[in-house]
Amino acid sequence: MRILFLGNNWVGWQIARWLIQQQENIVGLVLHPPSKRKYGEEILRDTAVNSTNIFDGSKLQQPSILKNIKELQPDIALSVMFGYILKPEFIQLFPQGVINLHPSLLPYNRGANPNVWSIVEQTPAGVTLHYIDTDIDTGDIIAQQMVAIEPVDTGETVYRKLERASVSLFKNNWASIRGGQVRRRQQSKEAGTFHRVKDLDLIDCIDLDRQYTARDLINILRARTFPPYPGAYFVENGRKVYMRLQLMYEEELANE
Repeated sequence: MRILFLGNNWVGWQIARWLIQQQENIVGLVLHPPSKRKYGEEILRDTAVNSTNIFDGSKLQQPSILKNIKELQPDIALSVMFGYILKPEFIQLFPQGVINLHPSLLPYNRGANPNVWSIVEQTPAGVTLHYIDTDIDTGDIIAQQMVAIEPVDTGETVYRKLERASVSLFKNNWASIRGGQVRRRQQSKEAGTFHRVKDLDLIDCIDLDRQYTARDLINILRARTFPPYPGAYFVENGRKVYMRLQLMYEEELANE
């Protein structure tokens, strides 16, 4: 099987490296531009893909790039934590489709920052392997794995849980994908939730004169606790004051 791999961040690196260890044939890479790339050097090093077969994810709409990818004759594309929307002219290049690994329990938290919204909106958290269609995170589901959110979790700790679950889910289902034994389950496009990156602006500024329930306010603060990201804040005397929560169970406090 000839694979075009689209990846960014730690999860992309782990899965790309694992595929190489399984002696899979990654014929090309699509990465974020260097200024937005995470773990790019590690992915490049461990896959050892020829430099002529490495593509900029921000330029996938260009006919010349699509032509070059088509010439690689890939069977399937694997998108892992990839930050660009894939268009129909790209998707149609792959006889066995484009599979995406998304860090939410679809149909909940389609789009951006599912680790945040699963806390703020108290929706189920998890990871999903699914086929990509022409909309965002709405394609047929291959497999899912739930992730529990505890009262002491923050946006950062939930994200780390989703990372680990993502790697596990992919490894456990790759054989069935490779063997063409996937049982696809259609999503309801009307159900679930969806968020864009800019939706964080709706919660980040805490209005000191607004009434919140204690639960809602704590959930916002802990969901946005993810250093070095700035997170939630309030404004006093014209200056922003940022807040991060430290949470622990009673027995953990007693052991300090």
